[in-house]
Amino acid sequence: MGVFVILAFWLPGLLVGSALRLRGWLLAGTAPVLTFGTVALGALVLGKLGIAWTMLSVVLWTLALAVVVGVITWLVRRKVVAGDVNAEEAPKRTVGEHLLIAGGVVLGMAVGAVTYWRGIGYRLDTINQDWDAPFHGNAIRWISEHHSSLPSSLAPTANLPGKLDYFYPNTYHAFLAPMLDNFAAMPQLLNLAVFGVLLAWPIGVAAFALSWRLPPLAVAAAAAVSTWFTAFPYDSLWRGPLWPFVAAVALIPAALALVRKIFTDRGLTGPLAVAIALAGLVGLHTSLAFIVVVYALTLLLAMAFKLEPVNWKAQALPLITTVVIAALAVVPVALPALAPVAGVTAAQWPEFATPAEGFGQVLLFSPANGFPQWVLGMVAFIGIVLLVRNRILLWLVASYAVFGAVYAACASLNNDFVNTITGPFYNDAWRIATLLSLAGSVAVGYFVWTVATKLTGRVENRVGAARAAFVVPIAIGLVLVAVLGVLGKGAYLGRNSSRLASTNKESDTVRRGERDAYQWLAQHANGSVVMNDRIDGSVWMYALAGVKPAEWQFYGAPDDSPARVLTLHLEEMATDAKARKAVDTLGIKYVIFGKGKVRPEMQRSPGIDDLDDHPDLARKVYENPDATIYELIEPGDGNQRWP
Repeated sequence: MGVFVILAFWLPGLLVGSALRLRGWLLAGTAPVLTFGTVALGALVLGKLGIAWTMLSVVLWTLALAVVVGVITWLVRRKVVAGDVNAEEAPKRTVGEHLLIAGGVVLGMAVGAVTYWRGIGYRLDTINQDWDAPFHGNAIRWISEHHSSLPSSLAPTANLPGKLDYFYPNTYHAFLAPMLDNFAAMPQLLNLAVFGVLLAWPIGVAAFALSWRLPPLAVAAAAAVSTWFTAFPYDSLWRGPLWPFVAAVALIPAALALVRKIFTDRGLTGPLAVAIALAGLVGLHTSLAFIVVVYALTLLLAMAFKLEPVNWKAQALPLITTVVIAALAVVPVALPALAPVAGVTAAQWPEFATPAEGFGQVLLFSPANGFPQWVLGMVAFIGIVLLVRNRILLWLVASYAVFGAVYAACASLNNDFVNTITGPFYNDAWRIATLLSLAGSVAVGYFVWTVATKLTGRVENRVGAARAAFVVPIAIGLVLVAVLGVLGKGAYLGRNSSRLASTNKESDTVRRGERDAYQWLAQHANGSVVMNDRIDGSVWMYALAGVKPAEWQFYGAPDDSPARVLTLHLEEMATDAKARKAVDTLGIKYVIFGKGKVRPEMQRSPGIDDLDDHPDLARKVYENPDATIYELIEPGDGNQRWP
């Protein structure tokens, strides 16, 4: 059934995209971003209406949205006189060109899939051991069990029950929630979703490059190498992992491909598609709004300086229409994000490079890496130079320069200005690093096409015009990509998979025995809250087994909450009235203590780390080498109010 998780990335978007009259590579490449746009809007609308978020309601919402946008698109298109469309005719592609592009996309997909498969140890039940992973798992299960698609409903999973203005972008979680335990169990679902993202990235790059008029060979090469860069998509899949953010960044090329439709069709296909796509990006992660602004400003500047062809008289209305529709779609999705903005922008990460090192990493497309991807990075840089010299996609190059400068500053400097511009990204240089790979992929593709074209010109008289038109440049391009792959030691597969394996393994935080203990609790706790240590794997037990923990995440519960009191004083409940009341408030019967630790330097929770020394308070009822479960002699009744 796991294949349905992958198909789910495309099916809703294919339906909505078809209704919008998208076709060909544009439809195939943009379907995932339209899927997430459909989910983001549906989660908001159905949530506000109080409609349960289930598989059935999601399907019905998708059908309704497809019908609405399809009817609107059809009606508007009927009103537009054919001779007044001012649309560009998309170039007719030959079968050979389609096969070439498909080959590049498949190669990019294969490298991404194999790299991740190796990185998770060839097992779909592998669990990421880093900080953010259990939060995302808990959010998915919470939506699946409670059928509420509003972000505020996730407050309990952040140890903030009752916080009505709680916000965390939940489109990724809402997308996966209906599939949990229907198509895949939690570990498999999380890993299959990553495969879906990795497959969406190369075809999105291809759709972008085709939409913005790059030659088929450049398109194919760009898609092929898109999954070779370490900074994206891999570094944020082992560090964090930042699953929703990675998904959003992977869908940026597809959204930018749809932007081109605004300038090639005066109907509502472009404005509606862009609005849905932007809702999906912002719904996945609110920081994408700032990224979109950078691309929008550089594109508008390129048009203003006539570096991109545009008929302002003809395109003014479509542009204004796009802005209005996009605002109507995106603002309601993003507005709740204002509540936690102070906490996001106040986050701090240590600097890890000098300004010179940060700048060098940007030039070689190897951010946040001690050892550059020399060959790939140098070829990408040469490709950037060629794009500038030939005035191709200068707005994309400008965006790369902006993101690169912001990354270098964030990685090396700590001052008010840098913290302000990087605040939406938690002042985290690793997140900004992900934004360089799109320009790098396109630059490599353009380099391959340029070299292949130049070399073909030198041998045209020998091979004949027919072969020089297609076969020879394709052959040279294949050789160039193959050489890059060999010099990269197999498309950097070993390098990237080893980085993924650093946190995608059975150790460190949540161990196999701990997972067995969660299943025991699922059979015995009967829905009651289980006291746990916030730094071991037990923050995973709701995501994996449906067992509610007292401490939901590694950050720990707020001060003076019942969970925090027990973390510090559970062992004193015989003499501490506040601890006793906390037990009764939460209805604690069982306590679990695991051997794993999310960070080795963190201290164990003093309230539960010595329960063996308190037989008058708790007795051991389950034990394996990785976890111990205790039953309180006097369990909580769950009838007390706090405080």
